[in-house]
Amino acid sequence: MTAYPRLLAPLDLGFTTLKNRVLMGSMHTNLEETKDWNRVAEFYAARARGGVGLMVTGGMAPNREGGVFPGAAGLFSDDDIANHRIVTDRVHDAGGKICMQILHAGRYAYGPECVSASAIKSPISPFPPKELDEEGIEKQIADIVTSATRAREAGYDGVEVMGSEGYFLNQFLVTHTNKRTDRWGGSYENRMRLPVEVVRRVREAVGPEFIVIYRLSMIDLVPNGSTWDEVVTLAKAIEKAGATIINTGIGWHEARIPTIATSVPRRAFAWVTKKLMGEVSIPVITSNRINNPQTAEEVLSDGCADMVSMARPFLADADFVAKAEAGKADLIAPCIACNQACLDHTFQGKISSCLVNPRACFETELIISKTDKALRVAVVGAGPAGLAAALTASERGHKVTLFDRAPEVGGQLNMARRIPGKEEFDGLVAYFSASLAASDVELKLGTEANAAALKGFDKVIIATGVIPRDPGIPGQEGPNVLSYIDVLRGKAPVGKRVAVVGAGGIGFDVAEFLVTGESPTENLAEWLQEWGVADPAEARGGIRAEGPQPEAPVRQVTLLQRKAEKPGRRLGKTTGWIHRATLQMKGVKMIGGVNYERIDAAGLHVSFGEARENPTLIEADTIVLCAGQLSERSLADALAAEGVEPIIIGGADVAAELDAKRAIDQGTRVAAAL
Repeated sequence: MTAYPRLLAPLDLGFTTLKNRVLMGSMHTNLEETKDWNRVAEFYAARARGGVGLMVTGGMAPNREGGVFPGAAGLFSDDDIANHRIVTDRVHDAGGKICMQILHAGRYAYGPECVSASAIKSPISPFPPKELDEEGIEKQIADIVTSATRAREAGYDGVEVMGSEGYFLNQFLVTHTNKRTDRWGGSYENRMRLPVEVVRRVREAVGPEFIVIYRLSMIDLVPNGSTWDEVVTLAKAIEKAGATIINTGIGWHEARIPTIATSVPRRAFAWVTKKLMGEVSIPVITSNRINNPQTAEEVLSDGCADMVSMARPFLADADFVAKAEAGKADLIAPCIACNQACLDHTFQGKISSCLVNPRACFETELIISKTDKALRVAVVGAGPAGLAAALTASERGHKVTLFDRAPEVGGQLNMARRIPGKEEFDGLVAYFSASLAASDVELKLGTEANAAALKGFDKVIIATGVIPRDPGIPGQEGPNVLSYIDVLRGKAPVGKRVAVVGAGGIGFDVAEFLVTGESPTENLAEWLQEWGVADPAEARGGIRAEGPQPEAPVRQVTLLQRKAEKPGRRLGKTTGWIHRATLQMKGVKMIGGVNYERIDAAGLHVSFGEARENPTLIEADTIVLCAGQLSERSLADALAAEGVEPIIIGGADVAAELDAKRAIDQGTRVAAAL
């Protein structure tokens, strides 16, 4: 008897049956742009072997003007069809089904040829779109239909027509971006004409036995977005036009409300999809922040949807479904929704991957193979780098001993998990613990490894992490000064007025920790109120008229940095704005370009500029030092003095913030190469 009877139940679509209710949602990985079709095929085939019921590719452009960026992949020629056939054949050989997403970016296209309903520039692109005339609209429809027929020729089981997230079809739907007065604008009947016509003509072109998913924006989260009545009206029209399934889209890319970051509660928007259940007779898929089989099962059990879309969880673990089926859910590598290696990479033009699984999108490059010569390997440090190295080396067949002086594994992940909004790190530490228990790694916690203890090992990997940098501020030895480590470990009381020295990632985390009472990530109603999200049946676009209403901060915090730039500027590309907005809503003062002059009982004295002008007192009961880190290499140096050449990884190698992405990637790659 499975623990997930609804999730693992088949879904009959009439002309075909999906083996379970799991959709691997669309993710743009930049893999197709590499033109290494074996690599693309292996990425999808690995997920098919892992048991997912249906996959959707990253968005394929229907034409040049609709690509998300110049040179974006699409099916423009016979060669493209042949290349995609490599992917679909590999997926089918692995027992999977796959749909191709057709993505027309409209005004989100990052290029001068972009087009839209009206000539209104997007806030996230420098290029104003050209307003399409009747002939131009017809061309876009025809190109989308052609893309669908080429997908069928390439062996895809269906297509997903992207109609949400603020892309082209979505831009016609709302007055926010559609100011037309012809038959494509004005009344809602006119504004929804384009997506309905697209679906109708796609179905007509591909025939009845081909999956057509329509990705429908169910809550826009932008001003003048769709009302709920309009969402339902569109859903019914899309069903009538021939869609097989309706998938849920949440929020436009320009929305100032987070939708998929780690601080968003799990299944935060499943209630929106549930409102559509019963309004249409075709299956409905829900999405966003569903990252484990138990949550997915609960969503289906609660009647929120017929199927669950999980995208990035399949970057974290290609075998997600197989492990759930086998009763090994604790061994599923969890998506922590950090965005660091997936979305941040995508928007930087890099190949996407995953913080917890650096093999994602690198399946043909980063190969974990059994060794033909087992070594005795010591790994010192059970933080992210050491854990990744130990588990990978053990998987390859090496005899691994993992040392850590702490009583638990996780290293500085155990501090990260205390930050409000980073509760997903609890699951990451639990996953590592379960993986160690299931492995052959000999774990020695509470053990201070020294050079003598490491004699006799063939390889020694040092993952001893970082220590706080000393900022050298006069008076920092006072009783009102704490390290971020003391604060996050709860070792000392913190006053009501706090100055945080250092505005990097750790400084922002500490500031959020200090101003937050109950974490809204653990309380959906509170989170929706904090960000100003409303029921779209009550407020157009799901935007509260009164705006965000966060809980009052529990402390008065000032965040400072030496760099004369906007604090938080160097945070993650797709999540930095969330951290800045969160602190702004909590009244945190952020000051850059300071010199730290001294600390006394009154607080922190600073000045500004090279001339050290405008001396200012930041009144504070407590000053918290978050002034960066240094590599902890004392053991590595001791080993080197005895002629042992250790391998140094993670923070011990490069002390750049608390970079778990780099640490896990490096630990995995080092162990793969032993």
